[in-house]
Formats: sequence, C-alpha cells, structure tokens
Amino acid sequence: MGGVEQRRTSHASPAHRVYREAVILGAAAYAILLQIANPGVGRGVRDHSDFAHRPVDRLRGTMVFVYGVVFGTEEEAERVSRIVRAVHKRVAGPGYSAQDPDLQVWVAATLYACDVHVYELVCGPLSPEDKDEIYRCAAVFATSLGCPPERWPATRADFERYWARMIDSLEVDDTARAVARDLFHPANPFVRALMRIQHLLAAGLLPAHVRDGFGLEWGPARRRRFNRLVAVVRALYPRLPLAVRTLPRDYYLHELRRDAARGGRRRRSLRRRGAPAAQRR
Repeated sequence: MGGVEQRRTSHASPAHRVYREAVILGAAAYAILLQIANPGVGRGVRDHSDFAHRPVDRLRGTMVFVYGVVFGTEEEAERVSRIVRAVHKRVAGPGYSAQDPDLQVWVAATLYACDVHVYELVCGPLSPEDKDEIYRCAAVFATSLGCPPERWPATRADFERYWARMIDSLEVDDTARAVARDLFHPANPFVRALMRIQHLLAAGLLPAHVRDGFGLEWGPARRRRFNRLVAVVRALYPRLPLAVRTLPRDYYLHELRRDAARGGRRRRSLRRRGAPAAQRR
C-alpha cells in the first residue's frame, strides 16, 4: 500500500489540526539536528545537499512535502511523493542510501515526534485518542519516502519504544557537527537572525546528550530565555486568528498548485531544494 492510500483524513481530524499550525515550524532545527545525528542521514546531507547554505529553500522543500501529503488531493500527494522517491534513487554513498528503510523511518519519525512535541508545548496536551489518530496519519511521511508500510512501527506504543531506543543510540559525529555549524550560520543576515531563534529552540528541545554532542550553548541563562520564549508564544499564539496561524500551510499549498498548473515546475523545484531526507538539491 502506498503512502497516498494511507493519508486520507478529515479536514477536522486531529492530524489536520496539528499540521495546519504555523507554530510547528518551531520544530525545524530540532528535527533536522535529530535527523543528521543519525550517521547515515548526516553523511547523505553532507554529500548530496546544500541545505545548510540555503535553509529557507530546505524548509520550503520540507513543508511542500508535509503539506502536500497531509493536505493535498490524492493526485497532489502522489505527485509530491513520486518526485521525492525519484530524487532518493540518486542519493547513496559509502555506508548510506536514501532508499534505506531504516533511514526513511527515522526521518519520518522526526517529522511526527518533533512537530507533535512543539504543538503540545504551545497549544496544550492532546488526548491519547487524538495522538493515536495523528500517529496513524504520520505513517504517510515514511511511505511517501518509499518505505515499506510494515517498517513503520505498528502502534504508537511501538513507536515510543522505537523513539526512545533511537534517541539513546544517537552519537553526534564530526559530519553532523559540521552540517549544523553551516545550518546556524547562513550568509543571509535576516535568515541568520531567525536561525538564532531556531538555535535556542533546538537547544531547549533536544535531549541533553544530543545537544551536548552538537556543542549547543546551554546553561541557566539560556534555559531562562528558552522558558520565556515558550511562555510568550504559549500566551499569544493561540489567540491569533486561524487564518494567520495557517498562513504557511496555505502559502505552500498555493505554491504547489501554482507550479503544477504551470507545467510541473514544482518537480524541478523539489529536486533543487530537496525534501525531508538526505537529498540532492
């Protein structure tokens, strides 16, 4: 069964309520660092992607993928997935392949776990039933990358055991640290300012041993800044109009559909920008 067949959810579903929210963009660096802390993903990013030098394009590629497979039509979701799988075929090197189901599951796992973590941090806890529904929907992140459906943990309890085991096993290497240094020091001054916020969020959200492995600054002062930032966002964000909170989703879906109407430029754009795995851009 392909990812598209697994993705159908109501527009009022818990998964849609989570993934429509702009606040999950706060999980961007958090998820990326967890991804590249896996040596196979880290080497693939180093060898086949320049997202560290173009983080806005990397974010765009990831969000087009996420919004396309969660909110797009069957045709849109299949087209985005097909492009990503085609790109993955070219991404391989010593000790890694983007077609490795283990790496596909890990990348998809970060897209699920990190986004839900940030959503709950800001918007409040989800019920177990809602979490189960979101988890079932999140399988599409793995299957759309080409992962066999049976490789995605069958239940949320299975996933939580998988997640804990993977987090415990992560050992940040020099390759991951080099990619992270580039990620947090882009050439564009405006993006560099935004990445300082992402740096703080990642430092506060990452498990301690992963944060330390990347050498992210952390201490009482940084913890207070992180807590203040979360408190302000938690107080203000839910009061924003829904149309504002869903602007990124609406923008990237519009871009996906506009480019499709212009004859497939999104295919070239996704190949250039990459999607949520170690891909060429």
